[in-house]
Amino acid sequence: MGRGSRRYADVAAEILARPARLGTVRLVAVDGPTGSGKTTFAGRLAAALRTAGARVAVVHTDDLLDGWGDLITFWPRLAEWILNPLRRGATGAYRRYDWAGGGGFEARWRPVPVPDVLILEGVSAGRVTIRAELTWLAWVWAPPDLRLDRVLTRDGADIRAELLAWMGAEAEHFAEDRPAEHADVLVDGASHQAAPEAGSGLLGGLSGWTTFDTLRHDPRDTPDRGRGGRKP
Repeated sequence: MGRGSRRYADVAAEILARPARLGTVRLVAVDGPTGSGKTTFAGRLAAALRTAGARVAVVHTDDLLDGWGDLITFWPRLAEWILNPLRRGATGAYRRYDWAGGGGFEARWRPVPVPDVLILEGVSAGRVTIRAELTWLAWVWAPPDLRLDRVLTRDGADIRAELLAWMGAEAEHFAEDRPAEHADVLVDGASHQAAPEAGSGLLGGLSGWTTFDTLRHDPRDTPDRGRGGRKP
């Protein structure tokens, strides 16, 4: 297909026209490697959905991780605290991991009332375990060097060793789970750089990228999240 441009309002309308598959909830996954722009994309999509009249909840998988080594194994916590209750039509709740305070989950439970749309944002959000219950899946990509620079600039150079190990682990996960091949949209999170060419093998020979810049409301906004000195 080559590159195209889409508006957030159009994507929101597409999602709301599709059926709910997690009980009465339309579950939207925003997946992709760290630093690619997932949080920014998810926030802008949530705003468009709310403008369209939908009740929207956004959950970031970073909030559910028990530290750097929990990239994949956090999922039972997500299921128990949020997905299973919402599937039954009940309010979910979760405790955020305290990245800034040195680790451990905060005492306060944050409620997740049953929404029209739940946006699950983070690495492995679109994994095969949940794919049958997804209404819509976005894959957000940017080159590794750019992603590394973004995260270190945001969170500080002292996390470099942990971050490099994380990037290696997520690459292994994506190679096995292959969420990009099942995505409804492929978002170029670095539109000033070339996305992988079809047939490159990096993403299974995919094409049809949506340029990230064309989906921006305000080029100045940036995600206020991270695993360094600021709270995620």
